[in-house]
Amino acid sequence: MLLGTLVGVALLPGAARARWLCGCYRAVLRCCGVRLRVTGELGAGGELLAVNHLSWVEVLAVGSLRPVSPVAKREMGDWPVIGGVARRAGALFVDRAGLRGLPGTVAATAAALRTGADVAVFPEGTTWCGAAAGPFRRAVFQAAIDAGAPVRPVAAVLRGPDGVPAPAAAFVGEQTLWDSLRQVLRMPTLDCELTVLPALPPGADRRELARRAGEAVAAVTGVPHAVPRQSRTPAAA
Repeated sequence: MLLGTLVGVALLPGAARARWLCGCYRAVLRCCGVRLRVTGELGAGGELLAVNHLSWVEVLAVGSLRPVSPVAKREMGDWPVIGGVARRAGALFVDRAGLRGLPGTVAATAAALRTGADVAVFPEGTTWCGAAAGPFRRAVFQAAIDAGAPVRPVAAVLRGPDGVPAPAAAFVGEQTLWDSLRQVLRMPTLDCELTVLPALPPGADRRELARRAGEAVAAVTGVPHAVPRQSRTPAAA
């Protein structure tokens, strides 16, 4: 499946490549024994998709819905195979260890939204186990305000064969991607539930947008997302 993905990514032109990747994401999830269940629908395009972050699983799941440009950590661009696929998928990379490149990432995200592209962001900035969640950081929501684009909260829940949330499927701590993949493969079944929630108008306050998006996701997952306190450095918000 990975070899087929690489061939398609290398040979197909833009629109065909994007559709090919959506199918490949679905196939990879099936190969890993992950069943995708989706509630709700996306809009017409040009939305900032704000997704809670548990693992690589929901990243592929969101990407399988339709062509989406993800905002990913800079290190992913250097990963073998995955980095190349992410770049060809239109990923926007951000250095989460520093703030210097953040305004550029916000500007690039806003530019993509203005073209009508959907951009998937994970405002927590890192993965969480699902029993706890991180704060929805505000900076990325500035892109939706700048572009006049709606924010679409998407709640992700990973459930095991017993139907309860499965923290073991999360990609956290000192795990490597290979460790996480093997852990998922060892599970009898894993359901990835995506709930596509009503869009939020862009508004003019990124803190308020972050709060409302976090509350919408928490209403589905049952796990609250705090909003960081006001920072003196605007780019760090």
